[in-house]
Amino acid sequence: MWVMWALVGCLLFAPAVISNKLQRVQDERNYLLNKELNMMVGSDIVLSDSELVANETIMALKLHELDNGFKNPEFFHCSKHFFEYKDAVKETPLYKIIQKMPKGAVLHAHDTGLLGPDHVLNYTYWDDLHICYEDDTVKFLFSSDTPTSPCGNQWQLLKNVRYSSGNVEKFDDELRKHFTIVIDKPLDVYTDINKVWSKFQNYFISTSGLLYYKPLWEQYFYDTLKAFREDNVMYIEMRSVLPELYDLDGNTYDAVATAEIYKKVLDEFVRDYPDFFGVRLIYAPLKMGNSDTVKEYIRTAKVIKKKLPGFFAGFDLVGQEDIAPALINYLPELVDAADELDYFLHAGETNWQGLSDENIFDAVALKTKRIGHGYAIAKHPILKEEVKKRGIALEVNVVSNHVLKLVEDVRNHPLATFLAEGMPVVLSSDDPGVWEADPMSHDFYLTFLGVASRRADLRLLKKLALNSLYYSTYPDKEKIVFEFEKRWTKFIGNGQFLQAIGS
Repeated sequence: MWVMWALVGCLLFAPAVISNKLQRVQDERNYLLNKELNMMVGSDIVLSDSELVANETIMALKLHELDNGFKNPEFFHCSKHFFEYKDAVKETPLYKIIQKMPKGAVLHAHDTGLLGPDHVLNYTYWDDLHICYEDDTVKFLFSSDTPTSPCGNQWQLLKNVRYSSGNVEKFDDELRKHFTIVIDKPLDVYTDINKVWSKFQNYFISTSGLLYYKPLWEQYFYDTLKAFREDNVMYIEMRSVLPELYDLDGNTYDAVATAEIYKKVLDEFVRDYPDFFGVRLIYAPLKMGNSDTVKEYIRTAKVIKKKLPGFFAGFDLVGQEDIAPALINYLPELVDAADELDYFLHAGETNWQGLSDENIFDAVALKTKRIGHGYAIAKHPILKEEVKKRGIALEVNVVSNHVLKLVEDVRNHPLATFLAEGMPVVLSSDDPGVWEADPMSHDFYLTFLGVASRRADLRLLKKLALNSLYYSTYPDKEKIVFEFEKRWTKFIGNGQFLQAIGS
């Protein structure tokens, strides 16, 4: 009899044992998950009551898109090439909210790649512009008379070529192709990183004679500031090679003069739009040439800093990471100037490990204030520790890294890891005009929907915007953060949020 009761007792006790074990596993699972979520960028943000309400709306929209994409992956935009969906997503309620959202600052943007091809095409209607066709490329030059500079064919007044073409619309469509890298079937054409970078660099070569015309340079900069302000950006730290400009009178303007021209236009823009917090310049010439070339760059940077101390932010060297010389080649020159110049160095814009990615080691050792891209730092645990410890922000450009062939599917972008680990990151857009993206909205949208965790919410968006201010060189952080908070509260609380959905 006692055996029977013992069996009964075991049968009754067994579910309780199993239940306790299950509960312990579930508790540990939730503990580990919450521990990770508490590391995430934005986890320190506490949402107000109105933000919580807005968060419910934005998360419902996000989860709708994600869940539909999970069930029907063939329809999930963010897994495809950006050129396929860049326009379609603008019609989604989630994108419209992000577009209206205050975004803080842009800290990684190259000056002549910021406006889209339609803007650039409009500039070709200016008077005195000549064009030269050379094989598959074009050259532009403003001149009162037919230019005498080298041309593989012949210089022609552009307006005459346009109106004698017989079809102005078709002519402009063909000309526009030189102002963008967007094409049909990009995966078939841009088969490796060098092919897409070749097209990318040809944009800057083709447009140089157009954009380096001093009056147009000024107009382009003014229009750029207007476009970024309209995308709810309040401040920019802009990189420029500071090219030599020219005018119709035969005058040329060196790098220092070009910087002064920038400052003049900025002052005019801020007078017209006093709610914009301005621009600071990062002088970023091409990473090429020998040590003497870099010494000359540094000399120029010092002159600009002395003449425009409030406008000049620092120094960088730019170029395709896998092809341009490594930073280590210029260490003596950079070390020598480190006490006088702040560095914001490009490094780690590569898929390789143990090669060009080691520029990040040099950048950190040189005490760079931020790292341009830093894509490859995901493979370097020591460097990840160091940037967190030293507060060196990574300037991440999701759309750029995608279209320039570092990552095919943005869900695999290392930014996902950076966000999960609470790394010091800021979002930027690099050269959005060249791939026909909005100044910042596409990068925020892609990060929020395609890169970050499904659980990442309004706190992430707010933190990324705040990071762009905290890691900027703006001299009065308290003032600019206070203004951002006012704009954010207005965005959340006075109907702009819901208006964005209904627009």
